[in-house]
Amino acid sequence: MDGLVTAPTPPCDARADRCPGDVVARWSATLPFLLIGSILTIAGGLVAAVTRPTGFAHGPWLAAYLVLVGGVAQIGLGTGQAWLAEKPPSRAATVVELTTWNVGIVAVIIGTLVGAPIVTTIGAAASVAAIAQFLAHSRATQHGYPRLSMLYRGISAIVLVSSPVGIALAWIRHR
Repeated sequence: MDGLVTAPTPPCDARADRCPGDVVARWSATLPFLLIGSILTIAGGLVAAVTRPTGFAHGPWLAAYLVLVGGVAQIGLGTGQAWLAEKPPSRAATVVELTTWNVGIVAVIIGTLVGAPIVTTIGAAASVAAIAQFLAHSRATQHGYPRLSMLYRGISAIVLVSSPVGIALAWIRHR
């Protein structure tokens, strides 16, 4: 092993809900969404605080988008998937979802602020792709959490439905 020493993985108790390694993997998958979602929620609050004094026309929308989509939805989707799925998502899956979701957020914000509905549409498409990934990776859920799984899918559906509405508003506003 080239001098590399690793601690043995504790055995799993058949009666336990989760193995110690499983909990670590779930927290590892949750943490990036929690961190970035929290930062975007705080950014949304700061935007809200400076909107009125500065007369920033897009401020109310941007604050709400940062808090609700960048923060709450991101934390909910990432955390829900990590803890409700039968198996925690792989590191690669987490990176792809995190990147796709946040590229979508940035594109929607840029498209809205510069009045480019095509950029907003691309961002919304990235968000939809990320939600599809979240749902695909959490298709097989742990036993004992049916209501939480239904809630997770319901919230995902709400975010999915809001995407075409946002796209339509972006195009209508910039005709």
